[in-house]
Amino acid sequence: MKTPFSLAVAISVLSVCLNGCSSSPSSPSASKPAPAAATATPAATPPPAAPIPVEVFETAILSAANTLLGKASLPAGGQHMLVIDPLIDGMTGEQTAASRAMGERIARLVRERYAQQYAVQPFNRNTVVRAPLVLIGTLTPINREGRTEGDRDIYRICLALADLRASRIVGKGVARALPAGVDGVATAFYQDSPAWGLDVATAGYIKTCQGTRPGDPMDPAYLDRIVLGALISEGIDHYNAGRYKDALGIYTEAHGMPGGAEQLRVMNGLYLSNARLKRTRDATAAFDRIVDHGLRSKRLPVKLLFRPGGSNYVADASISGAYPMWLERIARAAVASKTSCLEVQGHSGPAGSEQARERIAKQRADFVRTRLVTAQPSLAKRVTALGMGSREALVGTGRDDASDVLDRRVSFRLSDC
Repeated sequence: MKTPFSLAVAISVLSVCLNGCSSSPSSPSASKPAPAAATATPAATPPPAAPIPVEVFETAILSAANTLLGKASLPAGGQHMLVIDPLIDGMTGEQTAASRAMGERIARLVRERYAQQYAVQPFNRNTVVRAPLVLIGTLTPINREGRTEGDRDIYRICLALADLRASRIVGKGVARALPAGVDGVATAFYQDSPAWGLDVATAGYIKTCQGTRPGDPMDPAYLDRIVLGALISEGIDHYNAGRYKDALGIYTEAHGMPGGAEQLRVMNGLYLSNARLKRTRDATAAFDRIVDHGLRSKRLPVKLLFRPGGSNYVADASISGAYPMWLERIARAAVASKTSCLEVQGHSGPAGSEQARERIAKQRADFVRTRLVTAQPSLAKRVTALGMGSREALVGTGRDDASDVLDRRVSFRLSDC
């Protein structure tokens, strides 16, 4: 499996569709020119496309889902098995309270209104191998121009229905939602994970949802890993429910599958499950695999999260309590690599003035750099600190709460010295 995308590549994948998840149909080819003697009639200017209405969150969910389910081009037959691959944030690739609520609301809609056409089944290995219809979706914060930049004050809902037997998209649904009622806080697994990044499978999921039209093929990066993805989803469910031993069993199995050892979610899952079970040695070994993977790929996706407006770690000790160990292991691995230089990148959300954002981002980077060099003084000339401000904000809502904590992160980028 390919290594996780860099942030720049990830953002380019996520921006495939900026104004509504599916492009307008391509214009038909030009007709043959009229004979010379004929007077050409000027072509009428087509009316501008109607803007997508911005609705309250639940109304927007139902609008997109009804379009998707009601207009899908279904295979011949009666009732079709349908599974929902958990919906995700279209920028971070994480499951949030809002994206999970979307999936639950859509499943209820299917049972209430579309039971004759669809039979909802759990998304797991046993159902996926039967080649059902798969519903996927993203919830993405955007600005009023439909772009994932600047102040993002509405949400874009994108839904896609894929036929696994044909490996093609058979339905799409899009809508835009007001921010009220959208809970962007990540679920427990993603909150606790030590590393962030769009691995190949997650980027393929987003592209399959946002960059396709009905009739288009599914992105192969998503399609080829869907059974592994279903297994990972089972592990995430176990972790979120506090069944850490079951989660560890799932992630151990996933790690042994083709491509599993390169999946960031598998590496995160092994670390988290072992840490929750107080298997310190195994958790440390799992974290070392994340760091080694980052050194090889020249991008270390470990994230350190900070409180709003300051250069102190988040208050939740269940998350930040492990940071000293993480930095010690990163410093040790960086020394051992000998040829790697480390750029510590501090980030901030869009709240406040640009000058303030740059300053606090640099303070966060300096804070982490100091701790790395304290752990391994020989790194002093190989570690730099850079304040990114809000230039690479992932959420961009400016709420400065748990929903946009990823915007207040410190991350790492590697290069050859």
